[in-house]
Amino acid sequence: MAAIHARDVTKAYDDRPVLNGFSVDIPAGETFALLGPNGAGKTTMVEILEGYRAADGGEVEVLGTNPRNENPAFRARIGIVLQQTTSFENFKVGETVDMFGDLFPNPLSTDEALDLVGLGAQRDQLASTLSGGQRRRLDVACGLVGRPELLFLDEPTTGLDPEARRGLWDVIRRLRSQGTTVLLTTHYLDEAEALADRIGILLGGRLETVAAPSEIGSRQAAEAVVRFVPPTPGDFRAWDRDGAMVSTTTATPSALVAALQAEHGELVGLTVSRPSLEDIYLNMVERSGHVEAQS
Repeated sequence: MAAIHARDVTKAYDDRPVLNGFSVDIPAGETFALLGPNGAGKTTMVEILEGYRAADGGEVEVLGTNPRNENPAFRARIGIVLQQTTSFENFKVGETVDMFGDLFPNPLSTDEALDLVGLGAQRDQLASTLSGGQRRRLDVACGLVGRPELLFLDEPTTGLDPEARRGLWDVIRRLRSQGTTVLLTTHYLDEAEALADRIGILLGGRLETVAAPSEIGSRQAAEAVVRFVPPTPGDFRAWDRDGAMVSTTTATPSALVAALQAEHGELVGLTVSRPSLEDIYLNMVERSGHVEAQS
């Protein structure tokens, strides 16, 4: 059974279509990253999956049930970490997690939840004294204290410094290793690539593509760019030039590099690159003609 099943989901606001046949199946234990520009419908779709918004049409099942049923047993099986969480600045860190744990029938102990996110040493601190990264970890602790089978993470690292971001990445990887299904929305392409088993790109109200990060847009099969400094400035006149570098595209970079090195020896500044996930994503958004709006 899929943790999330959506088929041909539609949603419109004032006759403006936002979702137009959204379909996906996310198996239990997978970390799935939902990408898309602002206004693509990410927030709307996630709120439908969480049960806070009704779809106009289509099928939606989360953990085998309709999320709109408002079933307390279903609510106890999911965790939600919003992009912005109500501040509990006047409470201690441990007290905040205690309050969330009391909402669930079989929560983790507060110490367990704090240890999972690396906040055990801050248990008795006021939330107001935490750094930005530590506050975000506290949000995650509140989302996972109920032992969720499925965790929704809405832009979990927005605004964090690189060290804090990497710390939260470690937390998300730890949850995945424990079998938690994670649905992640993010604008950071490197984050999606580092964390997700699969990525879905939402454009025009439906998923344009769903694949492993390395396979999005057939990246592995795309032509590679070979760049280096020519041994003699006048060499490689037919190649593209960028300052002192020359470059060309090829479907067989390993063979080309081997032939070049056999003839010229080691090549200064040699790089071989295929399109990045960001290159593929931006190209797909541009081709879709998407205009950003509020979703």
